Amino acid sequence: MKAPKIVVVSAESSGAIPHDWLRVADIDSLLDHPDTDIVLLDQPAHLATDAVQRLRRNAAFRFRLIFTRDAGIPLSDGAIPADPGKLLPAFRLWLERLNMFNRGQPPERFEERVLAWLWSRPSSRLEPGLDTDFRELYRYPLLDVMAAEEPVNDMVWLNLMAEQGWLERGELIDRIRLCNRCSSGRLNYVDVCPACRALDITRQPSLHCFTCGHVAPQEHFLKDGLMICPNCLSRLRHIGSDYDRPLENYRCLSCQNFFVDAEVEARCLECGEHHEPNELKVREIRPHQLSERGRLRCRQGFADQGVTEAFGRLNLIPVPTFHTLLDWEIQQARRYQAIQPCSVLVMQIEALEKLTGDSRGLAMVDSLVDRIQEAIRDTDRCTRTRENLLWFLLPHTDREGMQVLRSRLSQLTGLYQDRQNDGLPDIRLAGFTLPEDLLSQEDASLLMARLTGEVN
Repeated sequence: MKAPKIVVVSAESSGAIPHDWLRVADIDSLLDHPDTDIVLLDQPAHLATDAVQRLRRNAAFRFRLIFTRDAGIPLSDGAIPADPGKLLPAFRLWLERLNMFNRGQPPERFEERVLAWLWSRPSSRLEPGLDTDFRELYRYPLLDVMAAEEPVNDMVWLNLMAEQGWLERGELIDRIRLCNRCSSGRLNYVDVCPACRALDITRQPSLHCFTCGHVAPQEHFLKDGLMICPNCLSRLRHIGSDYDRPLENYRCLSCQNFFVDAEVEARCLECGEHHEPNELKVREIRPHQLSERGRLRCRQGFADQGVTEAFGRLNLIPVPTFHTLLDWEIQQARRYQAIQPCSVLVMQIEALEKLTGDSRGLAMVDSLVDRIQEAIRDTDRCTRTRENLLWFLLPHTDREGMQVLRSRLSQLTGLYQDRQNDGLPDIRLAGFTLPEDLLSQEDASLLMARLTGEVN
């Protein structure tokens, strides 16, 4: 592996740098060196932030390692390490993962560029950033720079990637409401009259005369220092017997209506649309990261989806759905001890990628999936949590029935016995039956983690 080309961007010439490094004064000078591998931005935070944005929009520096003085600069790779020796291991890891992405093919489409960024930086996430100048208030800087000139709706794209299983959502950061017409987050919430929707309302104490039932503002009852009903002229002496104070403490100065509480109306400052609060679009703001399925796709490539399509014939359900079904079975087993049994089986095919290097290997995968389809029932549910890990939820299946299926699946190793010289291990299986194998306080996640440990 060749030594990386490292360029320091700094307007100051003070401070020695290694002889094989290059120093430039600004970003314009750096762009003259598109073969740079590592960029060290020795600049103040505000300059570094703009510089990183500009570099990430440039195709030559889109995926390069960029370190800054401050660790919190969006889209950077962290702070410049105090020990220059740490740059080489970081570069080697980055280059190895980038070369592994999509079987060595360069990312071209928007989707591939985003996934390539996340793949080449295993600990990175798609982080949202608050931008009050932006109509929708939050934006994802990585999506902005990777989109280039393509029009991309961030939230629609993220939801699509999450539904397909390529990305998984992180913790909830914020919940915002947007105009239902123009999707702007710049809203003004105002109190209005529930009768005429006028804005001109005021808080005004009122009185209720028990003699005639008249209700009017308090000042209408005051005359010469006494409280007298303006309608029936009765003198009001004792609250509770002559009069009381009604709950309606608000008055509309447009229609003279009295009411208890005002209605809340959301008015868009962009397009002027008026909304009831429950008519607004609600958007949850979360970071996103590569899921197991997304990492699998990055390794296997985007052009050849043979393995993914083969396992897709098993009608795999999403992992969260599988968790929900298993949790439901666990809850029933705890509540009703005499319920029909249910079993779970996990199947690990180690080093599956060695079967996908040629057409013969893909044919073996097809045959493997065909045999699995023959072994399981229509009512069984399957999911795939890793490249080589298949799960089967077997309702109304006791331990004996689960062992029968386990025996059938274990025999599938013979499908690629002639490839054992390549170092391929046997298929590994682990099973579980409700309710007898259930541990105290164990849920679907803990159960699946326990079985994964057994096959590993």
